[in-house]
Amino acid sequence: MTDLDPRFTFDSFVVGPANRLATAAARRAAESPGTSYNPLFLYSASGLGKTHILTAVAHQAQRADETLKVEYLALEGYLDGLTAALEMGTRDGFRERYGDLDILLLDDIQFLAGQGEAQEMLLRTLDQLSTGGSQIVLASDRAPAEIDGLDARLLSRFSGGLIVDIGAPDYETRVAIIRKKASERRQDLGAGVAEALGRYPFRNVRELGGALNKILAKQDLEGRRVTPEVVAELMGEEGATLTARGRDEFGTFLEDLSGVVAQTVEAQEKPWRKAVREQIEAAEREGFDVQRLRELQRGHGVENWQELLERFRADVQRLRDIDAELDRLGNPWPEAEEGVLNDPDRLDEAEALLVSVRERQRPFPKLANGPRLDDLTDYPPIVIRAARQLVGKQRPDYNPLFLWSDRPERGKVLVGATGRTFHAANAGGQMAVTSVDEFASDFIRALGDGVAGAWRERWWTVDLLLVHGIEDLSRTERAQDEFFHLFEALKRRGARILLVADRIPADIKRIDERLRSRFEGGLVLEIESGTGHDELDLLPREVSAREGGEGAISEAVPGTYGGLEGRTGAMGTLDGLLPPAQEPPRRPGGAWFPSRENAVIHWPRVEDLIQGELD
Repeated sequence: MTDLDPRFTFDSFVVGPANRLATAAARRAAESPGTSYNPLFLYSASGLGKTHILTAVAHQAQRADETLKVEYLALEGYLDGLTAALEMGTRDGFRERYGDLDILLLDDIQFLAGQGEAQEMLLRTLDQLSTGGSQIVLASDRAPAEIDGLDARLLSRFSGGLIVDIGAPDYETRVAIIRKKASERRQDLGAGVAEALGRYPFRNVRELGGALNKILAKQDLEGRRVTPEVVAELMGEEGATLTARGRDEFGTFLEDLSGVVAQTVEAQEKPWRKAVREQIEAAEREGFDVQRLRELQRGHGVENWQELLERFRADVQRLRDIDAELDRLGNPWPEAEEGVLNDPDRLDEAEALLVSVRERQRPFPKLANGPRLDDLTDYPPIVIRAARQLVGKQRPDYNPLFLWSDRPERGKVLVGATGRTFHAANAGGQMAVTSVDEFASDFIRALGDGVAGAWRERWWTVDLLLVHGIEDLSRTERAQDEFFHLFEALKRRGARILLVADRIPADIKRIDERLRSRFEGGLVLEIESGTGHDELDLLPREVSAREGGEGAISEAVPGTYGGLEGRTGAMGTLDGLLPPAQEPPRRPGGAWFPSRENAVIHWPRVEDLIQGELD
């Protein structure tokens, strides 16, 4: 058998008044071969779906019964086979090959004109198949009586079955075809475009498809949706010709007559089969997959068919509801919808997608009204300046900003003030304010709900992360690892990070050393006293020396704990520093100063530095 085009099924065929009878009769032929309308003869102008319907019969019949012998071929292939058989003297074998089929589907019958030998052979084949109860479906571009030189016996056989004309699609059918073809190509048409194009009375589906190609090509090339107004421009003179062509009264009469006959055909159906068919047609018009109902339709009726239909309707309605909610939420993964939202058998996947989108789009809690950074007059100026720079318009020099205090409430107040200052200047910015305990609990919830991926993506897209209680990371395991990856993702994106703890990073036990090093790689300040030296200015990457005191302020270097990223506080002489292996020392009153590997001494006079290096 000729390879069947997998796209040409009843599922993908749009049914309208002009092809309703042909489709109904073809379905009957596929589901109950040889029991009625035998032979079934379909004819129409080119491009109206004859080949599609013949191929659909083959697919449908083999789905219903894999043991059926089904043969689809164009008459040209039949003639080639006959010619070869005649040359080899195997005429009887050729006739037996086709006479043993359950369903014969023969396209382009009009080419029988002038083929006397082929007509004789086909006549015998049809008689043999009909006698054996096999189904015959034929297609042509003209009615049997209009085929020149057709054997009267063949004409009689054709007329003894059902002859059906397939007309041009009406407006509603054209619109449905346009939408279906656009959906198959994963293209999105703007509002009113399908309707605007469907108003042109195309003679066949190929013409309609060509016009749709113009629209889709314009969208692809220009990167924007076509509007209904643009459709008229694209159609131009062709559209004017189509509009002038219109519809004649006789065409309307034939279409109406076809509808009456189709109703007669459908009236012979059993109630359950009719109900299933009508539900299939209704679902197909909306683009839903009806494979579940096809399986039911291929059967011989079940007692609970009404219950199965109602369950199908409920699943379809739920898919509609999910689709609407995804639109409302703004689905960040539109590609995940493909093939899911139109298939009732994949409702579980649609539900899971909705849960994930809800998680991904769940807004972070908003800060209550309260003070901003400028309102905190009882905090060291350097702390306020560092926090203000972190959330400023320019990219901060110090990120992350790690603040610590043995009074946790002071840190929380500062976190809130920083968040409000950021929100006031960045109304569209995404901000997350949390504690380590809240972060860990939220992660556990996401694991339980099966939405860890969406949860992670939600956190990874914030512009400002504010976290207090950092010391509680020592009581977590998996959440600590998640926090590390969150930290890395935000740093890569250039997001700002403010961390607050009740101690310096070096004093937080049982945390990943990768996290500790990243905390130390930013700017670490004590909330209560800045660095222990309130007079220290917050200057970006400069060298600053002050008169008096016990030493100089160092040059900016990464990984220090002074008032700057890369700047140590006043620290005394190099001889006073502890070896690197020991714990960082504290000054009286708790002020911290850096270890040797984090210190770079600023030499006020470059000649002294050169002399020191030479020595």
